[in-house]
Amino acid sequence: MSTVLESSSQVESPHRSGKGDSSMKISCDREQLLHAFQTVASVAPSRSPKPILQNVKLEASAEKVTLLATDLEVGIRHDVEGVDIQTSGDAVLSVARFGSILRESTDQTLHLECDSTGITIRGERSQFRLPAENPAEFPQVTKFEQESYYEVPARLLRELIRRTVFATDNESSRYALGGVKLEFEEAALTAIGTDGRRLAKMTGPVVKHGQPQDSDQTTIVPTRAMSLIERAVAPSDSEVQVAVKGNEFLVHSSRATISARLLEGRFPDWRKVFPEGGTSTGIELAVGATLSAVRQAAIVTSEESRGVDFTFGDGMLVLSGRAAEVGQSRIELPIGYDGQELTVTLDPRFATDFLKVLDAEKTFTFEAKDSESAAVCKTDDGYGYVIMPLSRDR
Repeated sequence: MSTVLESSSQVESPHRSGKGDSSMKISCDREQLLHAFQTVASVAPSRSPKPILQNVKLEASAEKVTLLATDLEVGIRHDVEGVDIQTSGDAVLSVARFGSILRESTDQTLHLECDSTGITIRGERSQFRLPAENPAEFPQVTKFEQESYYEVPARLLRELIRRTVFATDNESSRYALGGVKLEFEEAALTAIGTDGRRLAKMTGPVVKHGQPQDSDQTTIVPTRAMSLIERAVAPSDSEVQVAVKGNEFLVHSSRATISARLLEGRFPDWRKVFPEGGTSTGIELAVGATLSAVRQAAIVTSEESRGVDFTFGDGMLVLSGRAAEVGQSRIELPIGYDGQELTVTLDPRFATDFLKVLDAEKTFTFEAKDSESAAVCKTDDGYGYVIMPLSRDR
């Protein structure tokens, strides 16, 4: 099975830097280097049988400086802005030591110089010397070289991730619930996250270039890789490219490339989870007011009695919670619904998770057939969320 990374070539010399015998020499804006380093360093494992992976590799070419990190499952390449390159070359930087220097330094500019014996970091009134690792021993991290891909608005991709990753389950041994499933169509991308008790999905427009994916391939991206993508894709980016290469998922923005090994295993059929037709009642609710009411009602719940009753009727949503030896709550929220009374019991944590990723000023539609059926929440921008009800005799 191929991995995110390909093994690096056999090292011929312990002091080979990959750039001949010349030393690397750069000057950089500390804040910009710190921001990129922290994003990349989050991939490096804190413990590993391969100590080289507990570092970040810096590659300085004539044109740019790129930081690389990997744990052999997820990899990232991130370009750094605000760098003056005097001499190109490579360096391996300790996440712990070099990261601390970047954080604690008060200098606006730092000067880095690396040779076969170590790396020197100089500020205006500070200087550090760290031992050198051999850059040639650092595994290769996949580049984005795909001619076929999907182009996705960066803002949409970040929103797809933010609205689905919280619903995944990294602890599950059933299915492949520790990731977000992506389904590509000709002009649309759907992201789905579930832990078996709730399910979040969002759909948005994409532009297809070439033939980027086998239509039969299942694409489930690990949750932590999706969280990394959300951090690495900058709000200022306009479009990003995404592609599937073998068993890797690749994302490329103006400054970063993330590669992640896809999860294997079955994923629930999310289409069967969303009720179709029937007699569901659609009730429009305000996001901010509903979130506040749910949080208040949840104050008196406990691990043993976690549910909150959502009762709709007579122009009011009444949320009530109760737990032995904790107390009771009753929160009233005026709504525009005068239909038949409906009560459904939900886990307030699942409700707040959904509401927190929405704009407090917006509204959403709450649908439920009866107390035994799943509650379905929808927005007008392609987002849907299903919560399985709790038993009312809890």
